[in-house]
Amino acid sequence: MNKPYKIIGTLPQIKDPLLVVMMSGWIDTSSAAANAIELITKETSAVKIIDFDIDTFVDFRARRPIMELREGVNTKLVWSTPEISLGRDINDKDILLLTGPEPDTHWNLFAETIADISVQFGVRRMIGIGAYPFATPHTRAVYISCTSPDKDLVASLPYLKSSVDVPAGMAAAVEHALHNRKLQALSLWARVPHYVASMPYPAASAALLSALCDTGGISLDVSSMREQAKSQRERLDLLIAGNNDHSQMLTQLEQSFDEQIANGTTEINFGGPIPSGDEIAAEFEKYLRER
Repeated sequence: MNKPYKIIGTLPQIKDPLLVVMMSGWIDTSSAAANAIELITKETSAVKIIDFDIDTFVDFRARRPIMELREGVNTKLVWSTPEISLGRDINDKDILLLTGPEPDTHWNLFAETIADISVQFGVRRMIGIGAYPFATPHTRAVYISCTSPDKDLVASLPYLKSSVDVPAGMAAAVEHALHNRKLQALSLWARVPHYVASMPYPAASAALLSALCDTGGISLDVSSMREQAKSQRERLDLLIAGNNDHSQMLTQLEQSFDEQIANGTTEINFGGPIPSGDEIAAEFEKYLRER
């Protein structure tokens, strides 16, 4: 069987790369992981090195290509497909980025293909990134949770560990495929305050990038993301301070959060109604327009 991917041009020498996985189509609240990947791509000057066979993995009736029309001329079609790029951090360490849409079909084949490529390139560790909504206040640090088929690896990580049955994304399948090849594989997830879920939340992106650097042994300049997080924090503080109901909600979140952390637990309980994320997001957007 032919390989369901092709290498673009002549590959440079790749040494002990970190593989970072962020495929669209599954949970990424506030686009926290997508924005993190965008920064990584820019900071590492990543260039595409691998294309995948789109007819094998993508259902284009569900994910139609974009037709570029110019004065009635069909100039080109833009296909949304998975790809792997290669970049280097500020210390010249190699980083592979698996991005693009999750495959629509042949998930096991795709995961095994990524495992084959990882073995070929000598990947030292795979890290997937994502984000999910959680009842947590924006005035507290963003917590990161982790997943991996390797229980020893999970035990060594300083992140939250959950017990829950949930639908899985492609990164989870890649975790297992690499783990079966004796390669370290895990995913990191940022908790995003539920009331900002419909808008970008750079604090979560910054937290993911920091955890990625710590866990992946790479170095990236994330100061711009932290500046964005600081500015948004100030705007959120102003918005919530101007609404008594939202101020009470935030106080309740903070108290519950602090109590649970003090007790050594991570599940947060609430004793009253909490405004929806859409309600606060709508007011926040209105506030920005007025400014």
